[in-house]
Amino acid sequence: MDESMAAAAADDEIRPERDAEHQDEKFATPPPPPPPPRPAPANATTIRASRGRRRSRRPRAARSAPAAAAESGREESAAEAEAEAGRCRATPPPPPPAHGLGAAFDGATRGKTASAAEAERSVNLLQVFTDLDEHFLKASESTHEVSKKLEATRMHYHSNFVDGRGHIDHSARVMKVITWNRSFKGMSNADDGKDDFDNDEGETHATVLDKMLAWEKKLYEEVKTGELMKIEYQRKVALLNKQKKRGAPTETLERTKAAVSHLHTRYIVDMQSMDSTVSEIQHLRDNQLYPRLVDLVDEMDKMWEMMFLHHESQLKIVLDLKALDISDSPMEMSEQHHKRTIELHDIVKEWHSQFHKLITHQKEYIQALNNWLKLNLIPIESSLKEKVSSPPRMQRPPIQALLHAWNDHLEKLPEELAKSALLSFAAVMDTILKLQQDEMKQKEKCEEMGKEFQKKSRAFEDWYYKYSHRRAASGEEAEGDGATEGTNPKDPVSERKFLVESLKSRLDDEVEAYNKLCKQVREKSLTTLKTHLPELFRALSDFARSCADMYSKLKLVSQAQNPAAN
Repeated sequence: MDESMAAAAADDEIRPERDAEHQDEKFATPPPPPPPPRPAPANATTIRASRGRRRSRRPRAARSAPAAAAESGREESAAEAEAEAGRCRATPPPPPPAHGLGAAFDGATRGKTASAAEAERSVNLLQVFTDLDEHFLKASESTHEVSKKLEATRMHYHSNFVDGRGHIDHSARVMKVITWNRSFKGMSNADDGKDDFDNDEGETHATVLDKMLAWEKKLYEEVKTGELMKIEYQRKVALLNKQKKRGAPTETLERTKAAVSHLHTRYIVDMQSMDSTVSEIQHLRDNQLYPRLVDLVDEMDKMWEMMFLHHESQLKIVLDLKALDISDSPMEMSEQHHKRTIELHDIVKEWHSQFHKLITHQKEYIQALNNWLKLNLIPIESSLKEKVSSPPRMQRPPIQALLHAWNDHLEKLPEELAKSALLSFAAVMDTILKLQQDEMKQKEKCEEMGKEFQKKSRAFEDWYYKYSHRRAASGEEAEGDGATEGTNPKDPVSERKFLVESLKSRLDDEVEAYNKLCKQVREKSLTTLKTHLPELFRALSDFARSCADMYSKLKLVSQAQNPAAN
């Protein structure tokens, strides 16, 4: 997130001078020139009279014929130059120096006079976002051990070929070693020790759960088969009792007794197999799943402790933004700045989504383990089980206290404050985006109107130049023209000038609206940095501290259960 804000800040700091010059060049829009004073019709006569006087004076000097000829040629050249100068004086003067849309952005040009202060401030602002980014990276590093233990990379990003083992289908490998009449321990040396799946030290959290799932499926089939056999056995026993009451033949009774005995034997064997499966599930629960949950609690405690430290440091960093002054920053927004704002908005929304998933999935997992454990601790009832040497069941396994405490703490976790802070920041970014879009639309409107004004202004200049030449050539009196020009409502100069000036007035209004939008966006962005960033990191810091406290308490619970587990 801060990477986007840092890039936007850096982009803002290096643009003032370049943007101001670019705006002045791009949007220079000269105003319509005022009608120049009409030249006197006597200009041509004056030029000819002057030429005649010069010619009449020069022959009086005593000079030779060649010199006189040369002098005469110079007189002709001078007379022609004088006539050309007279014609130039009779044409309209050039328009005054141009001023345009770029000059309206005085905030940008003011950046030139404060370049030294601007450079110093930009370094400080950029350093703020750089420090935020460093803490985000370090906080991310603290999750590596937890992700590794949960195989998050494998499951979510399909990186199963990273370590060269290829894709792992845990369930398929579990079912390879589990059969109906043979326990898992009996298969420990089936592959001559080459299958690392049988090695408890190489087990992961996911493989332990897959093993337990496979054994639970096996237990389900055994219980279902046992119940059907029990029903069949009870039916045969009822039939035998009925035959005895009716005095059935001895052969029929013996045949029914044999069937009852056979069903009883099968039931006893199946119950022993069922008890073996239950024992294996208990072994996985207490000797593999529980230690990994304890290990996960320990790593989660370290992770959230580091998260708290980094978010606390980020909170201190953003609190320094209260002294930030952006009075000399560029008024207008760049396209790059807008793209970075969009990126930041999307990242914050994704951050909220992933945060919600983190809390939700954690709660769902612990609740699922709790619900499973409740069913796991229920003994399998059977009227024939007294004849089966079932293994004793632990009434309160160590995993029970850990899961109960874990579930209770998760329900009390104050995640809503952190979620609200993320949503609030995303909503503010959405508002800023809309303001930026309005600013960009207004800028485009000003650009189009500026181009139209330039076009009409140049057209007016060209027309006025030709119009003045035509009137000068016609020899009209300047006094009469000056009396009517500009006051006659039907005068073509006044009409055309009014149209150009009206467009200029509209352009000035649009530029003023654009400057107001620029100021609004800048102030809104500054308010976001000064207000909502501290709120965001304060909420995240408080949540991380609550999580760290929760896992510290869970560590104490697991440590208290260790003697019972041993």
